[in-house]
Amino acid sequence: MYILLGSFSGLEMCYVTTSSPRMLSDLRSPLPAVISFQGCFLQFYFFFSMGTTESFLLAAMALDRYLAICHPLRYPLLMSPQFCYILAASCWVCGFLWFLVPIVLISQLCFCGPKLLDHFLCDPGPLLASSCSPAPGTEMAFYSLSSIAIFGPFLFIVASYTTVLRAVMRLPSVARRKKAFSTCTSHMAVVSLFYGSIMATYVVPEASGGSNKMVTLFYSVVTPLLNPLIYSLRNQEMKAALKRTFFGPN
Repeated sequence: MYILLGSFSGLEMCYVTTSSPRMLSDLRSPLPAVISFQGCFLQFYFFFSMGTTESFLLAAMALDRYLAICHPLRYPLLMSPQFCYILAASCWVCGFLWFLVPIVLISQLCFCGPKLLDHFLCDPGPLLASSCSPAPGTEMAFYSLSSIAIFGPFLFIVASYTTVLRAVMRLPSVARRKKAFSTCTSHMAVVSLFYGSIMATYVVPEASGGSNKMVTLFYSVVTPLLNPLIYSLRNQEMKAALKRTFFGPN
C-alpha cells in the first residue's frame, strides 16, 4: 500500500505544478497572459497525462485494498514489493502514452482569429473552439479516450469495493469490520473527490468550455491539496494533534 501511496504522492506534487505556478504568475501579472504554442501543448500533454496516471493509480490502490481484505493470507504473495513497483510504473507509462495521439492531432489543427483561450490552462474545450475548421473526428477521439480513462478505472474501483463491502459485512466482529472499513475510507474519499469533479468536465464535450473553470480548478488544485490531509487522518497521532488544536488539551 505504501509503495503505491508514495507513487501517488509524487504524482500529486508533479500534477499540481503543471498548472498552478503558471496560473499564479498570470494572476499577478498586470499584462494579459501569453503562452507560446509549444508551451500550451506541453502543459496540455503533462496535465492530462498525469491526470490519466492518477486515474490508473487509484484503480491500482483499489486492487491493493481488495486483495488485502478479501485475500489476506495470499496478500503478501500477490502484492509483493516487486509487483507493486511494476504496477506503479505501468500506471505511469500507460498514463503518459494514453493521450499522445489526440494531442498530436489537436496540435496539427489550424488555429486562427484572436487566439484567445477562455481558461487558465490549455484545456481541450477552448482549444477546439479556437480552431478555424471543425474537427469532429479529433474531438470524438479525445473524448472517447477520456471516457475510457475515467470510467474504466472508476468501474473497476466500484466493483472492487462492492466485493470488499460484501466480505466485510460477513465478518462476525464489529471491531474487525471497523478496522477493515478504516483501511478504505481515505482512498474512497480521494476517489469521490477526483472522479466526482472530472466526470462532469471531460466526459461530455459540451461541458468542457470556460463555464467549468471552477470545476477544473477544484480537481487540479483543491483536490491535491486535500489528499495529504485525508490520508493523514488515518494516523492516530495526527488525529490527536488536530483534536488538541481545535478543542484544547482536554
